[in-house]
Amino acid sequence: MRTEAGSAGLLVVVAVLALLWANSPWSQAYVDLWHSELSVTLAGHGISMDLHHWVNDGLMVVFFFVVGLEVRREFSVGELTERSRLTVPLVAGIGGMLVPTILYLALNPSGEAAAGWGIVIGTDTAFLLGMLALVGPAVSTQLRIFLLTLTVIDDIVAVSVIGIVYSDGISLPSLAVAGACLVLLAVMGRVGIWRASPYVAVVVVLWVATLESGLHASIAGMVSGLLVPALDPERRLVESAADQFRAFRQSPLPNLQRSARQQLNRAISVNERLQEVLHGWTSYVVVPVFALANAGVDLRGGLLGDALRSPVTWGVVVGLVLGKLLGIGAGALVASRRGWGSLPQGVGPGHVWAGAALSGIGFTVSLLIAGLAFEDDQLRDQATVGVLLAALLAGVVGWVLFRVAARMGEGDAALPTVLSEAVDLEVDHVKGDPAAELTLVEYLDYECPFCARATGSAEEVRAHFGDRLRYVVRHLPLSVHPHAELAGVAAEAAARQGRFWEMHDLLFSRQDRLTWDDLIGHATELDLDVERFAADLADERLLERLWRDVESAAASGVRGTPTFFVGERRHIGPFDARSLIEALEASLDPRVNTPD
Repeated sequence: MRTEAGSAGLLVVVAVLALLWANSPWSQAYVDLWHSELSVTLAGHGISMDLHHWVNDGLMVVFFFVVGLEVRREFSVGELTERSRLTVPLVAGIGGMLVPTILYLALNPSGEAAAGWGIVIGTDTAFLLGMLALVGPAVSTQLRIFLLTLTVIDDIVAVSVIGIVYSDGISLPSLAVAGACLVLLAVMGRVGIWRASPYVAVVVVLWVATLESGLHASIAGMVSGLLVPALDPERRLVESAADQFRAFRQSPLPNLQRSARQQLNRAISVNERLQEVLHGWTSYVVVPVFALANAGVDLRGGLLGDALRSPVTWGVVVGLVLGKLLGIGAGALVASRRGWGSLPQGVGPGHVWAGAALSGIGFTVSLLIAGLAFEDDQLRDQATVGVLLAALLAGVVGWVLFRVAARMGEGDAALPTVLSEAVDLEVDHVKGDPAAELTLVEYLDYECPFCARATGSAEEVRAHFGDRLRYVVRHLPLSVHPHAELAGVAAEAAARQGRFWEMHDLLFSRQDRLTWDDLIGHATELDLDVERFAADLADERLLERLWRDVESAAASGVRGTPTFFVGERRHIGPFDARSLIEALEASLDPRVNTPD
């Protein structure tokens, strides 16, 4: 969050710098700089544009590429893997585009001014999240996810509008090359190409082809980002990387170092590796340079007065500030109250209205579309004034609404961090002294490969603390693991015969053998009463026992496995043995346990 706040602050500073420069005695130098020509040629062929176009049609492709990567990750392994979570943000996002467009066109119904309707449909994701960090609740993770989801919809539509509505004449041969690049990206992802360099090379060719085709190059960035695969780390790749690192540690030779680095890269998807590399560049270089190139409007000579009397300026301001507020806020609350979906846990109506207000910060996308929508410099400058004024007003309105929400009792917009149900010695499975001073609770899934490794971490933690620690496990079978629920029932069935922990360990050691027949075999191996065990596997009371844990997990803010609680507090961060030991030791410090 500090990074997002920092990037937002940098944007404000750069935008002010651009305005000061454009209105200073050195304003001509500002104009001359962005009109300077830069050519890249090879054998007589190449690209020649002024610096302003290199920024808008070149650097901004990197920005939209990162946005595409983020969208793909959210749909593949992030919050949008559960499509049910998409309904309310989808309705809110659509409302947040339709209402601003209607308001803008109401003030600018015809003529060249009407072409600027696209200015009000987008939201600057980076600026929005940065302002949320600055003026929102102290902890706003759930609201952040909600706003990020609906801005995904804005971004896809905005880039489509840029690429189609505001593009020049189309060159079919170049468009065919661009299409071939997209197909190649899709094939590379399907066959599992894990190196980043081939993707980068194809995206560069795609950018040149899109630029030559007449479409705006931003669409190349977004679509190519959507085609770069995002995957959860595979257990075999993680273990292979660990083996290679151990080999290098024992014998630090260059070839082992290279092998270890390659295996570490393979364990993380190319999507996330590219995001890791490019996020800092987009936040602290690309977007600030874009702001410097586009926010510098010379307000002298009566332009500011003309802008404040212009329907274009006020169409942008009303569309972004009022339109986003009404469209997103009403859309989200109507969708949730009609039962089409639900707001994220921890997010209240006041949070929604305040977040909707902040969504009126169009900045990057709006400035880009303003430059494309108007050929007339005066209209373009008036629209730019509107975008800057809207960003200021949206931030102020959002801040006020967050303060109102806080007075109404809506504090942090985040998941709960406290265990909803205290450890019950009559129901929970406890290893160690029931009266121990330290408690470590784990929500787990018997088919989750990382739970198996985390359970090993828990054993190291137990060995470290000895009788001072009690270890408690609770069930959270995930829908992505088809055998996890039955495996959890099997553990409970074994518990009825006093062999829970033996079955617990066996299930994790045989994660590839969790079918009904396999579980019967495990029961035989543990010398259980197999007939009774088989009957218990079909006992609905054991399934209800599992779902009691699932409900407590949801109420405690658990969203995946493994998740640990140190005492009653959810552990946030790495779950290796050292991190858990440090967290448990810190919990003994009364200053750590003091309520906020």
